[in-house]
Amino acid sequence: MMQALIFDCDGVLVDTERDGHRVAFNDAFHAAGLKTKWSVDRYGELLSTGGGKERMRRHFDETGWPDAGDRDALILSLHHAKTDLFMQIIEGGALPLRPGVARMVDAAHAAGMQVAVCSTSNERAVSAVVRVLLGADRAARITIFAGDAVARKKPDPAIYTLAATTLGLTPAACVVIEDSHIGLTAAKAAGMRCIVTKSAYTQDEDFTGADRVVPDLDAGIDLPFCQSLTA
Repeated sequence: MMQALIFDCDGVLVDTERDGHRVAFNDAFHAAGLKTKWSVDRYGELLSTGGGKERMRRHFDETGWPDAGDRDALILSLHHAKTDLFMQIIEGGALPLRPGVARMVDAAHAAGMQVAVCSTSNERAVSAVVRVLLGADRAARITIFAGDAVARKKPDPAIYTLAATTLGLTPAACVVIEDSHIGLTAAKAAGMRCIVTKSAYTQDEDFTGADRVVPDLDAGIDLPFCQSLTA
């Protein structure tokens, strides 16, 4: 029997990557006096690496670090500033909730299931997305696992394994909603069912092994279908 519905955040709850996270990163780079600016295509390349801090490290490793100072301190400072800027974008209401998300959250709650969000993004940013876009009442009933809660980020299954262990769930009775190849890989490696809702950056990714691939949750996804995956 299905026990929980688990969402990724970015690209699943809201299509944040291109016009949210990327913009916030570029604004943080500019505020720090760096010449770094991620184009739409470059950020798309970096998304194959899970986690914002990890993406910055990869970029600077590939293109050169801006100075010879403390690299860890630079990454942490940039990421903190970027998170503040991203939260301003979310609070401003510029990015809408994706179709079907609120409906599926409500259906899972009405059926007495647990609802969680598992994301590689900063916990403050994920909490802001959930609170602002889903509302305080729903947010109070959603458990969030995010940021550095685990040492190894997607495609490693650690974040999903942590959710199952913490919430006392059977992985095979959990249905995950993801939008990326690395997210799908993580969910499947954790022993969970996974539905993919393609996002702006993931249209052409390989989703072999997904239990269903759709453009959004309003394209034929409901709670009975999710329950059938774990029957």
